[in-house]
Amino acid sequence: MSPDDLSGSTRRAFLGSATAATALTLASSAGAEQTPTMVHGPDPTKLAQLKTNPAAEPPSAPKPGDWTKPSAMAIPKEGYFQLEQGRYGPIFPRTPANYGFTIIAKIKPGREATVREYGGTIEKAVREQPDVLAPLRLHYLRWVIFDVGSGPHFMYQGIFDTDFDKYLEDAVALFVKTGINTVFVNLEGWPDDWKTNVPAVIKFFRDHQRPSFLEYGEYPYVSADEVKKALRVKGALSAMLDQMQ
Repeated sequence: MSPDDLSGSTRRAFLGSATAATALTLASSAGAEQTPTMVHGPDPTKLAQLKTNPAAEPPSAPKPGDWTKPSAMAIPKEGYFQLEQGRYGPIFPRTPANYGFTIIAKIKPGREATVREYGGTIEKAVREQPDVLAPLRLHYLRWVIFDVGSGPHFMYQGIFDTDFDKYLEDAVALFVKTGINTVFVNLEGWPDDWKTNVPAVIKFFRDHQRPSFLEYGEYPYVSADEVKKALRVKGALSAMLDQMQ
């Protein structure tokens, strides 16, 4: 065997082992169930049954914490399955896409341009300090302005890893700490004393929330930290494999 063949064989073997190790790491961090090691091999009778009747053992449904199977969740109109009171109102469930909300509110007259400019304010803040929004444990934010005939409205969509109320508490604390004003001051109904009146802020969000009726996750119930951890592992493995060439 030539040195090149040996190197290729070693690289392939290492890649297989590393891939398996990465999968185990992700399954562990996301809470996936582990299958016990089979000691005596599969049961020939069960194998024969599966061959003659493939529908005997249908695929198992994805469970919370199992990131290996895409999952969808239909949500009642109220935004929750069972009424359970939290600190400020009903507790909304964690979905395959994690926690989130969609806020729709009318923009104050003459403030549309200010709302749009605020997108640049956030872009600049994140560019200068990439972890400035880290306390919010966000996956994504999406801002939209639209007009249905009664004036421009602002839609704020967020996906994050904390519950609804904690996200809002953390957001108020973050903006007070950093001194960055919030885009919501340009919306009708926003409390003037928002920096010191968290309950009023949360009431605004709950009054203007439009709950989802369907949420889907390609890799359900995975936190942003777990995604970043997996990407760091992938980067480290790629660097190690490059060194073996």
